[in-house]
Parts: sequence; structure tokens; C-alpha cells
Amino acid sequence: MTVKLDTATIRKAELHCHIEGAASPSLVKAQARKYNADVSGFISGDAYVWSDFTEFLTAYDGAASLFRSEEDYALLARTYLEEIAAENAIYAEIFVSPDHAVAAGLSHSAYFDGLAEGISQARASSGIECRMIIVGIRHLGAEKVEAAARLAATRPHPLITGFGMAGEERFGQVADFARAFDIARDAGLGITIHAGELAGPESVRAALDHVRPSRLGHGVRAIEDTALVQRIADEGVVLEVCPGSNLALNVFPDISSHPFDRLRRAGVKVTLSSDDPPHFASSVGREYRMAADAWGYDAPELTAITRTAIEAAFVDAQTRANLLGQLD
Repeated sequence: MTVKLDTATIRKAELHCHIEGAASPSLVKAQARKYNADVSGFISGDAYVWSDFTEFLTAYDGAASLFRSEEDYALLARTYLEEIAAENAIYAEIFVSPDHAVAAGLSHSAYFDGLAEGISQARASSGIECRMIIVGIRHLGAEKVEAAARLAATRPHPLITGFGMAGEERFGQVADFARAFDIARDAGLGITIHAGELAGPESVRAALDHVRPSRLGHGVRAIEDTALVQRIADEGVVLEVCPGSNLALNVFPDISSHPFDRLRRAGVKVTLSSDDPPHFASSVGREYRMAADAWGYDAPELTAITRTAIEAAFVDAQTRANLLGQLD
């Protein structure tokens, strides 16, 4: 009988989590009581309810709409970070969406300040480090994504260190958004982009050609093209892989079909993240457990995945060195 590895003691890091998507149903229901809102359309009991990606986006936006103040966002960030710190996470990057802030009636400064306060509280209570990545929402169009990039380029908060694009990957062409990434890159921000999740390898190839990112959000559909996998490995592009999310959205039928291990063995730099954890009944701790159980990874192999994440993190050299020192 094979003894499963206890992954609780493994130091972890996640690079791919949407902060509004990290709000648990219980927290959202508390926010709904605060604002006298009805969430029965997308929460049942202690779970989000959706059946496909379109309904998932509706549930996501419904939950996000209930964070309406600086204090609300401080609570959200602190709660999420303390939860993953309890799973031995030492670092996280959160995707933050100015478009969601505006839709909720917040100023950009209130949004970023609230999140930063929650990050500060979590660091004080647990030691976890966190940075923010501003994302444009693809299905809102190139103009909106460029506006998010221009905002990110102003460096509106010291904890904002990257720029990316999320949303419906099947909307438009990657080339439509290239200018936004040029704006962010010229400002010295780290670059990541969602690609190769719901769309196939052509989406990944377009992202590499037009955006030249150091990281790809997901990227797992690249497995369908051997030459593309080799290109990703050769260029050293890091994949922010979220197996639990991929299974929940039926990108792959089960964990044994998931290409994480095949990509890793092909020389691709891979990391583990939870994406929108309560929507997918996951957490960074669960992602590490799934990987250990599915592919038999030992403690050094899992720690190497964490090391890859920290080496790819959008942080200053001293913070990176401090984090890597915690892995020794």
C-alpha cells in the first residue's frame, strides 16, 4: 500500500488567483446581509452554483458586486491570505480588476488601498508576502484593457508589480490587445496573460507572438502541440497551472488526463495555483495535494515547484531572496 505524502508541511506559493474569485460563499453571504442583497441565484448552501463558463462569470461578478468599500476589500484580501498561510503558503500574487472596482462604485485608490491594508494585516498575522497584478478584462474589449494597462503603468500602489489579461479567452484576437501589454512592459511591470485554457494551442502561440509574456495563465492546452511545448520550454515561459480549475471547467475530464506532469517532464516550468478557489472547491493546499497524489511527487519535487513560482514572481530581488531562503 502506497503511503500518501503529507503535503501540509510543504512551503507553497501561488501566482494565479483572482481576488474577487477567492471570496468564499460564507463571506459573500455575510456581505449580502450587510447590503441586503439576494445571492440565491448563484449560491446554494455553502457552494457557488454554475454549470458552464458563462454562468461561472455571472456568479463571479455577482459575488464581486458585494465588495463595495475599502474595508470590504481589506477583509477579502486578509481572509484569503490568512487561509492559504494556514496551508503553509509563503507567497501569493492576486489578480486585481479595476473594472470590478468601478462597477462596485469604488475609486481606484480606495480599491488598491483596501486590498493593500488586507495584505498588510495578513503579513502581520502570518508572515505571508503578497503582490498585486492589475488585469484587463478581455471580453470588455481592447479599449478597456488598454485603460487598465495605462492605470497599471502609473504604478498606483507599490504592491502593484504586474499586468495581465483575464476574462473570456475566446473573445477577439490576442493581437488586438498587444498595445496594452506594450504600455505595461514599458512601465517595467511583469507580464502574464491567460491563454490555452478554454482555447487551444493557437491561443498560446498568439500570446507568445504578440505579448511576449514571462508567464502564461494556464497554458495547458499547449500540450496538444508538441512543437509549441518545446517552444515554451526553450523560451523559459512559466505556466501558472490550476489543475482544480481545469477539471471543474471540464478542460480535462480527470486528474490523470491533466497535462501538468507531462509538461513538467518536457522541461516546461510549471507552478500550482487555485485560480478562483471556492468556485472550484479548491485551494493552493488542495492543488499541491492533488499533484502529489496524482503523480507521486515527493517533498523535494513539490518544493521545486514552489521555487519555480518564487523565481518567476513579480517581486524585487531582496524579497525573492527572502522567500527562497524559507525553502532551505
